Amino acid sequence: MWTLRQGPIDTADMIISRVQDLVRAHYVFPDVADQIAAGLVGISLCDDDAADAETLTVALQMMNGDRHLRVRHYPQGVPPEDDDAAVRTWFAAMVREQGPGISEVRRLEGNAGLVVIGPVIPPPEHLAPAAAAAFTLLGGATRLVLDVRSCVGGVPESVALLVSHLCGDEPVHLQDLVRRDGIIDSSYTTPTVSPRVPAEVPVVVLTSARTFSGGEEVAYDLQALGRAGVVGETTRGGAHPREAFDLTPHLQLHVPTARSVNAVTGSNWEGTGVVPDIEGRAEEALETALG
Repeated sequence: MWTLRQGPIDTADMIISRVQDLVRAHYVFPDVADQIAAGLVGISLCDDDAADAETLTVALQMMNGDRHLRVRHYPQGVPPEDDDAAVRTWFAAMVREQGPGISEVRRLEGNAGLVVIGPVIPPPEHLAPAAAAAFTLLGGATRLVLDVRSCVGGVPESVALLVSHLCGDEPVHLQDLVRRDGIIDSSYTTPTVSPRVPAEVPVVVLTSARTFSGGEEVAYDLQALGRAGVVGETTRGGAHPREAFDLTPHLQLHVPTARSVNAVTGSNWEGTGVVPDIEGRAEEALETALG
């Protein structure tokens, strides 16, 4: 989610002060927000945007290791404002460069189907046609492997759409996003998606230590539902959805503004990562899953 609150700023002291104010005002845990903001006192920035982003990110994550709390450097300019035609153009450009969230579909030996997801899961208007095509191509497969080893993020609505292809004809409550003001946004599967993978077809999700955010949610939701086993490495552990705030034309602050609460476990994968059912090296996960 990309949200601009005010125009960019350009002095080191102003950047640090702005980051402190935004963290205090928006971070999902208000009591921790004050401590994080205090931890920025005395840090030094330079004239190098990439270095400043790294310095600020290290300081922001020092308190509780929230990997979604960070400053990102965008050499080509920060992403556009949310709810604007420009953001649709930005996502369309990203999809042209990185693909629609599904990068490979293959039928493997033994009639297993492989769907490689990522590197980022884009909004539903981009993902939905690719997902429908992928599961159509793999119709009749006797088992299914979802590979999120290189998936580092995604839109929650699109994660729910992917999971919907693997669930039945009744809505399934996946998770709640609980904001710091108590507002809850609930996520459910969409039974109308087509095609749906039959319940008797076993599903495995492959993970790596690089898998993050939306990629982790795919694995966590399916594991929690008992719909899939997870094979590979424990993931990075980033469950808090975030909003974005511009600092300069090339620096953007990401602040987690809610916490994920899975409808089955009552918890999430923040800090712990998704723990696989069968642990092993990421590069061997596919072989392990098919073995």
